[in-house]
Amino acid sequence: MVGGGKNRSQARIGARAEMLEGLYKVEMHTVHGSRRGVLYFYDGKMMGGSSAFAFIGTYTETSSGEVLADLFMLRHNEDRNFQPLLKTDIVTLTLKGTQRGEQYYFEGGAPQLPGVAFYAAMPPISEEATPPIIPVGQGGIGNGLYSIHIRMLDGIDGGNTGVMMLHDGRIHGGDAYFDYIGSYTSLDGRWKGELVNHEHTPSIGERPIFGGYEVGIGFSGTYTDEGAVAEATALVGKRSVRFSAVLKKMAGRERRKSSASFLEQGEENSPGRPAG
Repeated sequence: MVGGGKNRSQARIGARAEMLEGLYKVEMHTVHGSRRGVLYFYDGKMMGGSSAFAFIGTYTETSSGEVLADLFMLRHNEDRNFQPLLKTDIVTLTLKGTQRGEQYYFEGGAPQLPGVAFYAAMPPISEEATPPIIPVGQGGIGNGLYSIHIRMLDGIDGGNTGVMMLHDGRIHGGDAYFDYIGSYTSLDGRWKGELVNHEHTPSIGERPIFGGYEVGIGFSGTYTDEGAVAEATALVGKRSVRFSAVLKKMAGRERRKSSASFLEQGEENSPGRPAG
């Protein structure tokens, strides 16, 4: 199991100064309010989400340094206590972004909500604490974006929801309060790995088990083409906590689709069900 390590929010981040790649915290704003999540950028694609919504899209970096992006959002958590920022469970966004220092700033809108401006600030998340990566061989768990639903074990009340991006042995993920990075191996329907869970925004009692800690987690389980399950042990301070996780595949990283095609697929499938 991976150890806690130093607080990644204090780590210096400079390797991505000239390129939009890696994991970012996303702080989103409209006239309807604010929300947070995480977004992973890789090879012209972006995938991420929050406690209730998945984010899927593509981006292009221009020679002038501007970033042009199309982002599709759909619900993965049916709990209606999580209200959508843009007042709809399925939405497409057209965005333009610029880099200021280490952060990126985006603005744009959605055709489903004409006249409503969307803004996002994206500070990068350090990946210094990533465990060693072992390449995934043929037949391993599929790359892509997964929703993740966590349930505590051993009589502990509570759970959590978020998203996890798997890519060639690397794990990136998170939700409105936490981000996580890690690594995994997989073969013949079984997978295992380790990750570090970090609080990117103070949870203020929303997640009392992991809140305030940088948590090392080890897990193992099984997978299919549609998703995966795992049991995990987290080291929270000096306490070991067990939980189970269910992952459902939302989109495959190997697929490069336009927001329009994602929207068509989302209309054919009820929000929250695997779409790929």
